Amino acid sequence: MRTSAKRDRRRPAPPEGRTGLRFTAAIAALTLALAAATLAALAWGSVRIPTADVIQILTGNADPSPYRTIVLDVRLPRVILGAAVGAGLAVVGTTLQALVRNPLADPFLLGVSSGASAAAVSVIVLGLGAGVATTVTIPTASFAGAFLALLVVYALAREPGGGFTTTRLILAGVAVSYVLAALTSLILVVSARADHLKEVLYWTLGGLGSARWDMLPLPLTVLAVGTALLIALARPLDLLLVGEEGATVLGLDTARFRAGVFVLTSLVTGVLVAHSGAIGFVGLMVPHAARMLVGAAHRVLLPVAALMGAVFLVVADLAARTVAAPQDIPVGVLTALTGGPFFLWLLRRGRAREGAQA
Repeated sequence: MRTSAKRDRRRPAPPEGRTGLRFTAAIAALTLALAAATLAALAWGSVRIPTADVIQILTGNADPSPYRTIVLDVRLPRVILGAAVGAGLAVVGTTLQALVRNPLADPFLLGVSSGASAAAVSVIVLGLGAGVATTVTIPTASFAGAFLALLVVYALAREPGGGFTTTRLILAGVAVSYVLAALTSLILVVSARADHLKEVLYWTLGGLGSARWDMLPLPLTVLAVGTALLIALARPLDLLLVGEEGATVLGLDTARFRAGVFVLTSLVTGVLVAHSGAIGFVGLMVPHAARMLVGAAHRVLLPVAALMGAVFLVVADLAARTVAAPQDIPVGVLTALTGGPFFLWLLRRGRAREGAQA
């Protein structure tokens, strides 16, 4: 036990040697990839804008023109929101996978996004608040819905001994998601308004088309604060990978820590879903790809996952705008088409591992 404890204490140590080099290289490469994806997203779409013109507009050297309005007022807020949502979902997915020690954990699969969506749809249909009030009521309702959904899934999946299994966790998440989806549909049917149906349908599929400059401060602030706090909690997250008993032996109050992080991840998810709708599978796929680059230590994993999630969603939204241009496909549809096969691959790999261990 002492040898194991010493080994576990070394795991959260600052990156050095090869790990440090991989981390630095990954951050540099992903930063360049995000810059390239941003430039492409600003230039491509139903209206193609020369890259040189986009650069001039961004540097303030371009004359007023329709291109300037498209880049600065339409596409740039959308790109920034997409990067923030992608980064936040990836960070939340990475954290949830550590909290429940399950590689299949994800805000979408665990019903967190569905809870946020159901609460936000209720606010939209009931017309609670207007103008500035809406920017407060919808994120608040989304946070409450996300947190309550996560609590229900946690209670349903938890075994008498306190652990989790993949089957119980996924079944609980799917069950809660279906119930909340049915509740959302019921609210829409009862409202009997065509404008609500069209607006909410697009929103529940996940989309960034409603991005505006005045709606960016809240998700950016929550993303920055939430990510900083989770990086500061990297050591306890690493300890959870040891197991419940091992983390307790090493001095972690697992119940209190999980409760606090559940609240934090629900807050981040709720605010992001309130601005982008339910975009699934980003928090499932990105953490696995990030671990392949820099390993499982959360001090380096979380920043890499955040940048990778930002790049992924900016590129996915660019594809959603250009694949069937001028038709704007909800980006959540494309992430689901990508994430569904990835989820099945993870299930197949997990079953193969269980068979090998048996």
